[in-house]
Amino acid sequence: MKSSFFKNLGPIKFTTIKDHLECKPISIDEGDSFNEFTSIKNLKGRGLSFLTDTHFLKENILSDGAIICSKSIYKNIKKTNPLIIVNDVHSAVAKLSNIFYRSLTNSEIENLEEPKIDNNCNISQSSTIENGAIIGKNVNIGPGCYIGYNCIIGDNSSIDCNTAITNSVIAENVHIGRNSSIGQQGFGFAISKNENIKIFHTGRVILQTGVNIGSNCTIDRGSFGDTIIGQNTYFDNLCHVAHNVIIGNNCIFAAMTGIAGSTNIANDVMTGGQVGIAGHLNIGSNVQIAAQSGVLKDIDNNSSVMGHPAIDKMKYIRKYKKNYA
Repeated sequence: MKSSFFKNLGPIKFTTIKDHLECKPISIDEGDSFNEFTSIKNLKGRGLSFLTDTHFLKENILSDGAIICSKSIYKNIKKTNPLIIVNDVHSAVAKLSNIFYRSLTNSEIENLEEPKIDNNCNISQSSTIENGAIIGKNVNIGPGCYIGYNCIIGDNSSIDCNTAITNSVIAENVHIGRNSSIGQQGFGFAISKNENIKIFHTGRVILQTGVNIGSNCTIDRGSFGDTIIGQNTYFDNLCHVAHNVIIGNNCIFAAMTGIAGSTNIANDVMTGGQVGIAGHLNIGSNVQIAAQSGVLKDIDNNSSVMGHPAIDKMKYIRKYKKNYA
């Protein structure tokens, strides 16, 4: 995925990669180089990707690009891609994300085109609009806001005071409440004995038409893909959406809902207040999750759950009556 928000430093030679990783190459020559470092879904050409778990072997590997993996995963790979075998894939991903990518420098941002602001906009003089940004028609931006370089704000959208938006594409008719932060670095890092290594996130936040974000909300950009909020989805105040989360249309999330990274949520999902949803889950369509529930596993379509861990609502009620009635 090409991004206008980050600088791709590729091609990176394998000799450089070898300087940072203890690794064993398979079908890779010393002189080989790689154009980008990305997810398996986006791997193409002379790209480099990674597999952290056998779960991801379900993905169709359509490219001949190289893959970083552990010895155990290597034994399960059927496709004959070039491989780089390492002991700790998470640590390798963190290190390589910072070798391949960086944010734009101040001088690079200054060299971008001045922001394009369409007709009938109401933008506070105390707000900052960086170069490269595109602001649509009839947009309202309150005091103290920050719109980062190359961000897009669609027609008829409104952003309340003291909100920061970076690395984001926002459609028309979107509302974002005050003191919110959209598009910042996600909470992704590799844990090792000697240090924690931050993974440089190169994705975006995409807010589709009619999204409504409350006050004091945070939505992290994707790591190697995008964080996406579907049409007409509403967030109450004090909600958090982590990196790579994909949410469908017409969902409603009450205050203090937290959604961990890489979870997929389908259409027409509703949560009560203080719901926590673990990472890498699939939540089906037309699901209702009661307040203060902790979701630790996938939920099927048309389900209603509650409790911690969240289970079928009626089962929970029967269990509660049996134990406490």
